[in-house]
Amino acid sequence: MRIGELAARAGTTTRTLRYYEERGLLPARRNGNGYRAYDEEDLRLLRQIRTLQEFGFELEETRPFVECLQAGHPAGDSCPASLDVYRAKLAELDACLDELQQVRDRVADELARAERERAAASGPEPRCELTTP
Repeated sequence: MRIGELAARAGTTTRTLRYYEERGLLPARRNGNGYRAYDEEDLRLLRQIRTLQEFGFELEETRPFVECLQAGHPAGDSCPASLDVYRAKLAELDACLDELQQVRDRVADELARAERERAAASGPEPRCELTTP
């Protein structure tokens, strides 16, 4: 298939495919007339890259998964290098979650303090004089 068809099937642009080619993530094969030529395996590589990017992986972090597929493995994450990238990404995400939890705790503390100060400053709620206690 040609580059336009591959881009359409992968849900991306020809410009992106050329960039991946420059970065060595997509093979640069050409047919007799000089057009880029792609096959279903290239589509599989692109789907792997896009899935990982949707998970927040940087483009370079997808390289071990692509290389694993290019080596003939059934899945891009069946190689040790891919598993290492997964582990590193999980550690990164855990650190972000810890940081977010700390920020959340601080915001909750500030809210509780502000509510206490507001309650102390305003005194008791006013009563309606027309009702009986």
